[in-house]
Amino acid sequence: MTDYQWEILQKTINGEKINPLPVGFIIDCPWLPNWYGINILDYFSNDELWLKANLKAINDFPDIMFLPGFWSEFGMCTEPSAFGARCTFPANEFPHAHKVIHSNDDIESLSVPNPKTDGLLPFMLNRLKIAQPKIEDAGHKIRFSVSRGPLNIASYLMGSTEFLTTMMMDPDKAHMLMRKITDFLKDWHKLQIQTIPSIDGILMLDDIIGFMGEAEFCEFGLPYFKELYNADVSVKFLHNDAPCKVSAPFLPEMGVNLFNMGFEVTLNELKEITQNKVTMLGNIPPRDVLASGSVEEVKSVTSNLLNSLEDKSHVIMSCGGGMPPAVSSDNINAFIDAVKNNS
Repeated sequence: MTDYQWEILQKTINGEKINPLPVGFIIDCPWLPNWYGINILDYFSNDELWLKANLKAINDFPDIMFLPGFWSEFGMCTEPSAFGARCTFPANEFPHAHKVIHSNDDIESLSVPNPKTDGLLPFMLNRLKIAQPKIEDAGHKIRFSVSRGPLNIASYLMGSTEFLTTMMMDPDKAHMLMRKITDFLKDWHKLQIQTIPSIDGILMLDDIIGFMGEAEFCEFGLPYFKELYNADVSVKFLHNDAPCKVSAPFLPEMGVNLFNMGFEVTLNELKEITQNKVTMLGNIPPRDVLASGSVEEVKSVTSNLLNSLEDKSHVIMSCGGGMPPAVSSDNINAFIDAVKNNS
């Protein structure tokens, strides 16, 4: 993000009204490689192609805040790899991390990784260090430390159903796993911040929140997220495009001040249940409208969303979730035009 974009983001989070409303999108491997014209494996394995793809995005769409911006990642394999997960990388499909926990007894022997040395994390961080001069030459800075959230990582290490079942049947083991993952994530975000001084934000992505009841979230999610978002940064960003009505009222208590949600819940409703204390990044349908809709449909749905807003403070226009595969440049430009003409 440029200094100007970072300033606009800060002002929006602080409640200042920006006209036209800012536009932001989470972009990563589901969209960026194929949009650029390469396969996903090339994007992961060739640092030059990774950098060129990100540079093309910021140059083609200078009016958009791309979040987190120059995301160094290996899909869902990034953090699980540090715990020893075997990772499968098809040429042009999303990678997959295989389980490392096959019974609850495996949790006790699971080691807390060292983010400086373990799994794909050194490659992820070193890519940023090598690219940092060229990123800054382009007028941008690395602003966020990034990771999947603790519940999300737990679901990859042992399976979503197995983890949710463990919370009910063996809560002590579930807490032990959450403790280990949280300690690891605190070290991982701290390392990113120490390595790249321009970082002043934290982004975590965790959809497992959406599959928990309130009591389960308050016991197995809330306290660990509060620890993680207690980091000394100004932007505390959470992505959850699974159902969020159970957890969203707790976002201010978690420390979150920027939230990317799914499109099933309206921005007006989210602003009400969070007492308008959290800036919302969303939320037109990503696949059925932004990716599959016509230019006119994108303009219409975006305009309707803008006109429905009861309060345009604490809003960054986006889709409900990250940028999905196959979104065209024409549809992105139609979205931008609709925001400019209806803010």
